[in-house]
Amino acid sequence: MNRLSMMEHVHLAGDEEEDMYSGFNDYSATLDTEDLQHDESFQKAVLRTSHGRRPPPTGKFPGMQAGRLATAARGRNAMPSSMGRQITGAVPADGAARPMTAVRAAGYTSAGNRGAGFDPMNIGAKGPAPPLEPKPEDSPEEKIKQLEKNVNQLIEESCFANSRGDLVLALEKAKEAGRKERILVRQRETQSMGDTINLDLTYSVLFNLANQYSSNEMYTEALNTYQVIVKNRMFSNAGRLKVNMGNIYFKQKNYPKAIKYYRMALDQVPNTHKEMRTKIMQNIGIVFTKMGQYNDAITSFEHIMSESPNFKTGFNLILCYFALGDREKMRRGFQKLLTVDLKIDDEEKYLAQTDEKQNNLVLEVIKNDALRKIERERKYEAERCLKTAVKIISPAVESTFSEGYDSCIEQVKNSQYVDLSHDLEIDKAIMFLKEKDFQQAIETLKSFEKKDSKVASTAATNLSFLYFLESDLQQADKYAELAMAADRYNPAALVNKGNVYYQRRDYEKAREMFKEAISNDSSCVEALYNLGLSNKRLSRLEEALDSFYKLHAIMRNSPQVLYQIADIYDQMEDTAQATEWFLQLIGVVPSDASVLARMGELYDAEGDKSQAFQYYYDSYRYFPSNIPVIEWLGAYYIDSQFCEKAVHYFERAAIVQPNQVKWQLMIASCHRRSGNYQQALETYKQIHRKFPDNVECLKFLVRLCTDLGLKDAQEYATKLKKAEKAKELKEQRATSGTRRSGSGRGTRDRDQQDRDGSAGRKGQRTNSGRTRGTLPDGDDDSFTGGQKDVDASYSDPLGPQMERPKTAAQRRNPHDDEFGDEELGDDLLPE
Repeated sequence: MNRLSMMEHVHLAGDEEEDMYSGFNDYSATLDTEDLQHDESFQKAVLRTSHGRRPPPTGKFPGMQAGRLATAARGRNAMPSSMGRQITGAVPADGAARPMTAVRAAGYTSAGNRGAGFDPMNIGAKGPAPPLEPKPEDSPEEKIKQLEKNVNQLIEESCFANSRGDLVLALEKAKEAGRKERILVRQRETQSMGDTINLDLTYSVLFNLANQYSSNEMYTEALNTYQVIVKNRMFSNAGRLKVNMGNIYFKQKNYPKAIKYYRMALDQVPNTHKEMRTKIMQNIGIVFTKMGQYNDAITSFEHIMSESPNFKTGFNLILCYFALGDREKMRRGFQKLLTVDLKIDDEEKYLAQTDEKQNNLVLEVIKNDALRKIERERKYEAERCLKTAVKIISPAVESTFSEGYDSCIEQVKNSQYVDLSHDLEIDKAIMFLKEKDFQQAIETLKSFEKKDSKVASTAATNLSFLYFLESDLQQADKYAELAMAADRYNPAALVNKGNVYYQRRDYEKAREMFKEAISNDSSCVEALYNLGLSNKRLSRLEEALDSFYKLHAIMRNSPQVLYQIADIYDQMEDTAQATEWFLQLIGVVPSDASVLARMGELYDAEGDKSQAFQYYYDSYRYFPSNIPVIEWLGAYYIDSQFCEKAVHYFERAAIVQPNQVKWQLMIASCHRRSGNYQQALETYKQIHRKFPDNVECLKFLVRLCTDLGLKDAQEYATKLKKAEKAKELKEQRATSGTRRSGSGRGTRDRDQQDRDGSAGRKGQRTNSGRTRGTLPDGDDDSFTGGQKDVDASYSDPLGPQMERPKTAAQRRNPHDDEFGDEELGDDLLPE
């Protein structure tokens, strides 16, 4: 029956059923073992077998764990076996347990306490494990390890301090590391551990100390430390440090010893280290060049160019040929320089050639990564070497500078650096400018008009600059437009266009051009400065101040920027801020006489005469020919009743302006005020001989002669009447020119009002007592030394922008440390 039921589930290979695996999931109740524990017939059957008579594996009763097959329940008194023998592991009535086997099993005991946990090592009886014993910190080995760690940390701190530029701290850390390293060595020797000395640590300490000595220019100490390393034969490859010793001798200009140590280092460097040997030979060649031994230098450089050519060595080789005047070798050296490989990829590699976003993102990342920066630096160095070499050898390789330059440009066009030829032609035009051959420069730049847009924009920018310098605004405007048409985003062209508008007094359009230039290049300092001037002209002082503040953030100590900020605050009548910024300016240019005079003017307006006198006096010391300052100092001493001291300043003014009678009249007046009438009389007589028609002088002569009882009083009185009649006739003749004079005065007033919008405010200050250098009127003086208020800020034509490095040139007077007789100008000329 069972066999038949089993055959029902057998499937032959030829069976036509589609599912070959059907029936495998069918379940038979016969195979169910989950309910066997509760099956009484099954349990009785089990008890009759030998398996049911076996003792339980533990002292626990069956059924304690769910899901396990239950066995016969045996307690502490187990059922005897069928042979009448006590069952193994059972506990008899007397309590003595029979061992389970002859060999005691791991983890089990012969005792009857079968409820105990698993404890093979008997750990429970001993209690918890004691904590690990820490190693004693005062042991010699631990002390030595800690010292080594401290020394290494000090070396690292010294190196980091050196990289930050804190050379003093770096040297202190290096010295401290040396002291601790010596303590470490002594401890090793004390503990008889001399064989375990860390030579690498000693080498690191000495090498770092020598480097820090050299960085702090303590060359003697550095050389001594290097000698300690070099002479110790336990240090491997220490001989290479002789290169560093040679570098120190080079800095000390001890060139023979530098060559000696370079050669010693070269002998100790194996031939496999070609790059190291090349650098040492380059140093040897440079030292020979410094010593004037050009033939020896050429030998070194030529060997390097044959083994591992590079631009620096090739350029130095050309310099040596130039020093010897060897024209043919200069040509060959320049050709050799053009064959040097930069070993960088093409620019096309960084151009997006597909529409795949992933590739474009990768290109954007690698455009400015570290490797790309190295490539740019190499390219820049190559271009700099080539351009400088052309400037040096072009006058020497041909009969004229122009022919030599053309020859070099042709060689560049036939080389891998063909893109550099246009830059060289621009440089050629600039060289013509330096030689003041403006016509040749203009012709050279005009040849670029039909070239590609970038070169044409550069040439047009420089042409606009040249015509602007020649005050040809029409041509300057034309080429500025051409430069903008070729490259609308060229900030230099926009600045030139703005300068033309500024010169034509169209400040609003100039302002727009400068703003556009800044939007294209936010670091264009010329555009920022000129934008500030334009806003200043338009009386937009707040906007002008904002521009100069931005420029101040870029050029922290620029005197022009500091002056403009101070001047704007002065026009805004913020005296405190103006004073603060003028003081900053004096800190940058302490010897500028005009700035010192401006500070004196500010303190004079505030009523602080002592401070005003100090600044005016300092201004006089630096520039003793400034008439307004001289006049103020003379008036100050007259007000202070020290007329004899005022004489010195008026005598100086008379020397500067010998044809001005007022200074000599003031000298005579000072003598008269101080009671020296005889000297005053002599002075008036000298004035009368030089200016016989001066009415004021004759009046004082008549008065003095009358007071002194001299006979000349009548003679001078007669001359006085004739002089007064002549003066009346002159005034009548000049009546017809009064209108013309008034018209000229009106023009001057309009010019004054156009100057930074400060005429009204300046006039208010003058009326309120800020008249600089006004001489006092005496009761008996017919001369009043009224001095018009001089506007200290003026604006000359703005300088145009060349296509060159954007640096703000300073318009200076012949004095190196002064800005001129006037205050700082409102112009910003590029170099």
